[in-house]
Amino acid sequence: MFNHYKRKIRLIIVIAVNAMFISSSFAQSNEVSLNSSGEQIWRLRAEAEVNKADNIHTIDCKAEKWVQAIVPGTVFASYVAAGVEKDPNFGDNIYKVDKAKYDRNFWYRTAFVIPSSYTQKYIWLNFRGVNRKADIYLNGTLLGSLDGFMQQGRFDITEIASRTTKNILTVLVSIPLQPLANVGSPNYVSSAGWDWMPYVPGLNSGITDNVYLSNTGAVTIKDPWIRASLPTNARADISIALDVKNNASTPQTAMVVGVITPGNIEFIKKINIDAKGTAAVKLTKAEFKQLMINSPKLWWPNGYGEPNLYNCKLSVRVGNETSDVRNISFGIKRYSYDTLGRVLHLAINGTPVFIKGGDWGMSEYMLRCRGKEYDTKVRLHKEMNFNMIRNWIGSTTDEEFYDACDKYGIMVWDDFWLNANPNLPADINVFNANAIEKIKRFRNHPSIAVWCADNEGWPERPLSAWLKEDLDTFDGGDRYYQPNSHAENLSGSGPWDAKDPRYYFTAYPSGSGGNKGWGLRTELGTAVFVNFESFKKFMPKENWWPRNDMWNQHFFGPLAFNAGPDSYDQSIAIGYGAPKGIEDYCRKAQFVNLESNKAMFEGWQDHIGEDASGLMTWMSQSAYPSMVWQTYDYYYDLTGAYFGAKKACEPLHIQWNPVDNAIKVINTTRADAEGLTAIAEIYNMDGKLISHYSDSKTIDAPSNSATECFKLKLSESKANLALNKPVYASSSTNGDPGAVNDGNNGTRWASRSNDDEWIYVDLGKEEVVNGVGLNWEDAYPKTFKVQVSNDAKKWRDVYVTNEGRPGEQQIGFVENTARYVRVQGVERGTYWGYSLWNFEVYQGDVASEGLSDVHFIKLKLTDKAGKLVSDNFYWRGNKRKDYSALGTLPKVDLKVSYKTVKSNGKYFVTAQITNPSSSAAVAFGIRVQAINALSGEQILPAIINENYFSLLKGETRTVRLEFDAGLINQGNIRLSAEAFNSNTHP
Repeated sequence: MFNHYKRKIRLIIVIAVNAMFISSSFAQSNEVSLNSSGEQIWRLRAEAEVNKADNIHTIDCKAEKWVQAIVPGTVFASYVAAGVEKDPNFGDNIYKVDKAKYDRNFWYRTAFVIPSSYTQKYIWLNFRGVNRKADIYLNGTLLGSLDGFMQQGRFDITEIASRTTKNILTVLVSIPLQPLANVGSPNYVSSAGWDWMPYVPGLNSGITDNVYLSNTGAVTIKDPWIRASLPTNARADISIALDVKNNASTPQTAMVVGVITPGNIEFIKKINIDAKGTAAVKLTKAEFKQLMINSPKLWWPNGYGEPNLYNCKLSVRVGNETSDVRNISFGIKRYSYDTLGRVLHLAINGTPVFIKGGDWGMSEYMLRCRGKEYDTKVRLHKEMNFNMIRNWIGSTTDEEFYDACDKYGIMVWDDFWLNANPNLPADINVFNANAIEKIKRFRNHPSIAVWCADNEGWPERPLSAWLKEDLDTFDGGDRYYQPNSHAENLSGSGPWDAKDPRYYFTAYPSGSGGNKGWGLRTELGTAVFVNFESFKKFMPKENWWPRNDMWNQHFFGPLAFNAGPDSYDQSIAIGYGAPKGIEDYCRKAQFVNLESNKAMFEGWQDHIGEDASGLMTWMSQSAYPSMVWQTYDYYYDLTGAYFGAKKACEPLHIQWNPVDNAIKVINTTRADAEGLTAIAEIYNMDGKLISHYSDSKTIDAPSNSATECFKLKLSESKANLALNKPVYASSSTNGDPGAVNDGNNGTRWASRSNDDEWIYVDLGKEEVVNGVGLNWEDAYPKTFKVQVSNDAKKWRDVYVTNEGRPGEQQIGFVENTARYVRVQGVERGTYWGYSLWNFEVYQGDVASEGLSDVHFIKLKLTDKAGKLVSDNFYWRGNKRKDYSALGTLPKVDLKVSYKTVKSNGKYFVTAQITNPSSSAAVAFGIRVQAINALSGEQILPAIINENYFSLLKGETRTVRLEFDAGLINQGNIRLSAEAFNSNTHP
């Protein structure tokens, strides 16, 4: 090996003028984990319970009675794992924990032996993260302190550690300072409780990231940074920057050697480093032409191409010895941004990207998500056709999260640790040091697309300027800097409760903060109730039914009021019939989940090319067992919300606008799609096709567009219920207010010259209404509301706008039962008052001829060859919000067949689900599950291509499932397929 290396160096020197390099041999990484495992045991104890006599820094300490600790992990999670505390997921156990027991400082302790393979001079003890502060001792010697969970510790223990006997490592971890936002920042801000997770005793303090040993020579690598410039997509210019540190007391001459794969691109550079000095090294195509890569494999987000990754193996050599080695994964890509129309748009490699994604509150509320779990969670986002995750308030700090996002093509909207409060961290310099560390640690990940400073607020000075400067300096301005998560070219955040699907298509879905319109919305969510299988895992049986305060402890009640649990209840009861118990509630809830979550994304996609550039749902994954804000739940059960979002976010997608009945094709791919055929069919509950409502058309669908195909010919009433009904007004300067609804276009109502004037009509009895027609004279309201009431005292807003204008307009809204309809002025658009020629009120709930109370819209999209590329399925009521007739569907007997294959450590199940031609009805809302035949439990986590689908008579659907082989033995798999109207359902 030695002679081979010398021969290569001589060869390189001889031909250096030609910039030719040949392959090099590299040492493998010699990191040795000190994380808790079978052999590596950590223990912990409260500082207040430890005294000098315990001799905790010595081998003589009797720590066997200390609680065994999980590293990486938190203090409280360790006590839970040790059985000291009851399962905090279950019932209200976590609310009963004595916080004082954990809201204090703790000692961690372990012993380790230096590996015999560590033959190089320098031994390093490495900490990747501690929450929130830590003093670190080895064999009684204070090595140093860490402050902030992003600060890394790299301690030279060469002269302190024994190479022949056990070494005692002790760490005093200090609890975060409260209030967490923003005084105690940086930290896991929701640890003190939020409207989706409880207060975590100990505030998630602990050794929260990896601890390991490493062994190097005198010269080491620090902060490698790889960037790619793309003059065109056909060429990438790579630059590599790194610091090389000389830890010795004498000057060193070293060789920086690298190889990039794929492509086997090699380079080598000689450097001189002063004693105890650091050399800043930069390698570019100016010196190394091979760093100009032709036809590079680009990194693309999910739905736009493959997320290709490269690896750069860097080593530094002194003489014949490899002193240090680093492997850096990176992607070649170019982000670009614009804010045309006050809407933030993102493009990658020159291609506009429509953002479809979700917010992560935390990976898990007690920081128990580790390693492979990140792959599972992020893979589920890929399978939902998402392309972005927002790392809310920077609460996910593990490298495995970013690795998984790189792997699956999921862009990251990455927040720092500030939340909407006009206060600064207690130590702004520590905050800033952690921010710089975060940027350096994660900047090589191609998945990071946006850096965001503050959740729903602006950073206080001086952090507002510091963060921007940090990113310009340490990320080179390669990503967009967004100061506020819901303002400045964004359309706000929220609402967070389930709405009628038409809400998301109607101008404008309201948001808190930001600009009006669809735009780019970083938070929009709905309550998402779990299936019964998950519900009973965390809810005591005595609290199953009816709804009670224990539900509230899992955030279905006042603790999560933003999720609208009361309106969610009504959506189930009105839409599907009053639930008969908890199983019925869970079953019906999935259709509310599916419909509302599909509509959210489809409503935004409906406006691509106008002002919509993307949407992230609040939230896309679950940190705590709850009934709100999730797609898959805490146990990885894929809810109706998951499949609603998955369907809506197909890269090439056909959809229905429930407001104007338009059928559109949504193309969020890089390529134009030509010669597509869009087909719409409407069926009654008995499965009969109602052909005169069906339609089809061949269209082209350009990339990044919503192409309208046709409108369904469904009845939409414009019957005027207000004609000649009694009218009342706050004032009238032009005679009888009744002139506004007398059917004469030449008569009008005019108010005094005040802002807050109103006029309402008495319909004489309660009616179902879904819109108004208004014809304003030149004296119009700039801002006004349409309100309804049943007693003319308590008014409900059904429409609000600040874009009033003169002339005729028809305003639609979700059906409301009301006797009185009012137009309430808020702000005048002119010096004059309000002047209205006509005021009409439209009747809702008008049945289309020949359609059953509930009917089905089946959409298909085929390519030139007739191959199905997208399908969709909706249910629609003649009384639009009332689907209760589904409860009268005739029962069906599904036919199920499947085969199971084991390969590469996984089971793959392929199932055929058939609704026989002899069935009496459509098989509605079929749910497929893989079951452990021995335990009767779901097999989770599992990847399923689709669920909650419906089959017409004679139709068959192929369902594919995938899960790790370690979860089950092949012979113990049973497949369940049950429709809403299955015979097997009680």
